[in-house]
Amino acid sequence: MPDKATFRQIVWPFAIAETIVWAAMYYSFPALLLEWERDLGWSKTELAGAFTSGLIVSAILAPVMGRLIDHGYGRYVFMGCMMLGAVLLCVLSRITEIWQFYAVWIGLGVAMSGALYEACFAIITRSFGVDAKRAITLVTLVAGLAGTVSFPSAHALVEIMGWRYTVIVFAGAMIFVAGPLIWIGCRAADRMAEGRANVPSHKAQQALQVVKTVTFWALALAFAMLATHHAMIVTHILPMFDERGIPKEAAVLAASMLGPMQVAGRLAMMAAERHVSTMIIASGCFIAVGGASAALFGTAAIPSLIVLFVLLQGAGNGVVSIVRPVLVATLLSRRNFGVISGLTAVAFMAGSAFGPTIGSLIWEAGGYDLVISVAIVMPVIGLILLLVAGRFSSPVLEDE
Repeated sequence: MPDKATFRQIVWPFAIAETIVWAAMYYSFPALLLEWERDLGWSKTELAGAFTSGLIVSAILAPVMGRLIDHGYGRYVFMGCMMLGAVLLCVLSRITEIWQFYAVWIGLGVAMSGALYEACFAIITRSFGVDAKRAITLVTLVAGLAGTVSFPSAHALVEIMGWRYTVIVFAGAMIFVAGPLIWIGCRAADRMAEGRANVPSHKAQQALQVVKTVTFWALALAFAMLATHHAMIVTHILPMFDERGIPKEAAVLAASMLGPMQVAGRLAMMAAERHVSTMIIASGCFIAVGGASAALFGTAAIPSLIVLFVLLQGAGNGVVSIVRPVLVATLLSRRNFGVISGLTAVAFMAGSAFGPTIGSLIWEAGGYDLVISVAIVMPVIGLILLLVAGRFSSPVLEDE
């Protein structure tokens, strides 16, 4: 276990930086979706398609970024992608055409592939090894507030200066606050990794052997279900609440509370992890988000169910951020963790990518009642796949 000073030098800078990066690059999309629809005149489906395109690019590049991190280039991946994201947010403030909107979000997909949790956790796992879980938990405890930062700040800034200057403010926060913190944290992580990090396979083909196992596919697809579910719900949360007659102020408050509920879920996990396995905790995540969708469906008749929805949706997805990398390391391998985590993230991020567009298409076909009905079924399928992954976990994949 690293000394407390080194732990703090890595974890706290990463935690604050990830909060800002997630708020600016990811949650800004759902937070500003209605503003773009009103101001630019494009449909939700057209807008969501840009976000989807960016997340597809992010998914494709995740294994590449992971491989670079495995070989010690984490500092340059993390810092470079964060700076790219900030520049593109500034470009976003100037767009007037739909193709420009798509081009910016495709570029932001490149930035997200090396600046969100996947890259951060790969750097942490490379440095901390078997002690990574605690560090990952603490990072997500803080960064779970990203939505809480993004939704109300975007709402307030739009009222004052419009959405174009709002995204510039977000870019400034990334450059002047997140940037120095990432550099500090990565330097400490590099020092800690010296003589400690697992040596990655020299040939990428060796790491790719994992894709031949049932465990890999079941685990990847299980969490892809949750990613698709969460993307569908979060991207459409404000128009979904609007259709169900929930006032705008209450809707923004509810969306903003998803972050604190993520933190609450992670705190509950920390209290329970000594008594139950990671697999049981992960199963609880799937049950929680399924229950959240059921509660959301009921808000049309009982608006107060919005409280239960926020609690379960936030807590369930908050814990996923921790258990997913832990299960990847436990059921698959810590060696080549960056590339293996990136490979599993392809399905996860593809789910995040297609979720907004899938939600839009389902909405066009049958309204948000149909979207929520589909959202209830998805965690059930995911839970079955998770149990299959645990059942077929192969000792062949244990660390060499």
